[in-house]
Amino acid sequence: MRLGISSYTFTWAVGVPGYAVNNPMSAVQLLEKAVSLEVACVQIADNMPLHLYDHTQLSSLKKQAEALQMAVEVGTRGLSPENIHTYLDIAEQFGSPILRAVIDAPDFEPAIPEIIMILRQLRPELEKRRIKLAIENHDRFKVREFVEILEAVPSAFIGICLDSVNSMGAGEGVHIVTEFLAPYTFNLHVKEFVVRRIDHKMGFQIEGRPVGEGMLPLAWMLEKLTPNCTSAILEQWVPPEKTMAETITKEEAWARHSIAYLKSILYQR
Repeated sequence: MRLGISSYTFTWAVGVPGYAVNNPMSAVQLLEKAVSLEVACVQIADNMPLHLYDHTQLSSLKKQAEALQMAVEVGTRGLSPENIHTYLDIAEQFGSPILRAVIDAPDFEPAIPEIIMILRQLRPELEKRRIKLAIENHDRFKVREFVEILEAVPSAFIGICLDSVNSMGAGEGVHIVTEFLAPYTFNLHVKEFVVRRIDHKMGFQIEGRPVGEGMLPLAWMLEKLTPNCTSAILEQWVPPEKTMAETITKEEAWARHSIAYLKSILYQR
């Protein structure tokens, strides 16, 4: 399993809508960050949308990734056939073995029957191109519903991008998510977290932490995954500081700590 970072490892530096950042991190800078962290790949996701690059820009980015000997995994948001076909072209251009996809997009929240229909339409193209569609567990669906979708469209090229925290938004913790989705997982998103009771005791708050300093049962998760899971990608939920500069510095420090910890776990296996 290769270790990598994502454009969601440095979410604040890339840019969060509504939060101004000077000189947002570019895709090239993300590649350079991966080199400095000595990881094997970069997952460029929907917060750095590659479909907005023209052909020349994509070709230049590919050449820079090749020059840095950095593998690229491609990600997108929105399971519409048009969007997936666009991103399959981009994934093929970069030699990405997977296309990580979030089902929903603005003004696009298909019901399960429509999702199944779309995946049946996409299946021949995925199998022809030999690119695996890794559907990320987001909080609109429960894990049993993801399994229902996958079992309705059986294919070695349709599976899961397992995110360790997202499904908490659907009321499901990491253990049930892993138990149900690990057999279908192509790609792991490692997000560390803590759950703590807020000061008035009426409720809980979920926050990110550097990997190894929270509640994520990482070693157990890795034991549950099959050889079909070929990459582990660090993502982060970094609580902001008073200024954007302080927040980005914190995000960088967390990334370095987390990658060092992940290497100590993954490379001992």
